[in-house]
Amino acid sequence: MSDTGFYVAVLFGAPAGLLRLPGLLRNPHDPLLRSVTALLVTTVAVFFFAATPTIARVNELTGVANFSAPLVYSLLMACSGSGILLLINWRGGSPQRIRRATRWCVGWYAAVIVALFALFHLGDTPDERLRDFDTHYAHTPYVREMIALYLLAHTASTLIMTSLCRRWLREVSGELRVGLAFLVVGYVLGLSFDLCKLAAVGARWYGVDWDVLSTGVAPPFAVGAAPFLALGFGLPLVVQRLRGPWRDWSRHRRLGPLAGLVGSLTPTATTVRITPLSAPGVRRLRRESCIHDGLLTLDPYFDLTLRSRTFAAALAAGATAESAAADADAAMLLAAVAALRADPERRVITSSRVLQEGAGDISDLVGIARSLSRAGTRTEGGTS
Repeated sequence: MSDTGFYVAVLFGAPAGLLRLPGLLRNPHDPLLRSVTALLVTTVAVFFFAATPTIARVNELTGVANFSAPLVYSLLMACSGSGILLLINWRGGSPQRIRRATRWCVGWYAAVIVALFALFHLGDTPDERLRDFDTHYAHTPYVREMIALYLLAHTASTLIMTSLCRRWLREVSGELRVGLAFLVVGYVLGLSFDLCKLAAVGARWYGVDWDVLSTGVAPPFAVGAAPFLALGFGLPLVVQRLRGPWRDWSRHRRLGPLAGLVGSLTPTATTVRITPLSAPGVRRLRRESCIHDGLLTLDPYFDLTLRSRTFAAALAAGATAESAAADADAAMLLAAVAALRADPERRVITSSRVLQEGAGDISDLVGIARSLSRAGTRTEGGTS
């Protein structure tokens, strides 16, 4: 298999990892953020250091034939451990349980990594093998144990992750369920990689040449698993990050008809400047503030009797209480705006000593805006 697939995975994964680093520097004690960053970094490192040109370069720089082998195996262990840690933090639970599981996971994979380098040091690998290290040294003392250890450890972690994801898949919904489904596919492909490697090495132990399973069949499974694992871990995090801004933008947009009706009735004295780059939350707060200012201006003109009649008529027509209340408020607002425009000198406002009771009950701004939109209200002005 060409090494292009490995470097393509690095090309797409590296920016995602770099984008996480500033957040990690700001919140170094966030376990979820640490797990995500560690997973991204180790995944990118695995694909980068597993590419044949990188293997040759690392061996050359270190001056140790096949030093890349324990390095890549160790990175693969770190990547597996990071994935399990991320799933542990995703699932949540008591802090004691999470800390206990985290310590167990880190301790286990750290021990495996130490054992890999120790076995490599004890073994003898004089001939540099860039593509078939696993099968070439399958009979070499200590090195065969190193190869078996990394394959069995990675297979075990893949089976654990597949089982956990499938079990959790039945308990969740939404983007998390979709992400877990991607993870299951990715880990099944990863398991196929492990089985091909194990079959090739096992065949060597029995004097059979199945090397093509290790050098030709297994790598595409690894490259194929990468996008599914990236989507599985990344999709829920991206959706969760975007959900707040999307809600703000959606509410800002739905308040448009109401903002157009009352938002320009009072000059807005605010230090918040709206620019094309302003966050959706800032835009939503600005629009809601303008609407509330407009409602205060309209308060002396509110006809609560009209509101009651409209509410009763809407209920009689079969509307729900929530929809009837929004329609009643919308009708009262339209009448109040008309009364305000018929009073250019604001005599009603200046003569009003106390605001009417009941005006503060207007809280369903989106429902009112929806009623205005259904009524086909068209107004001039508006707010940002």
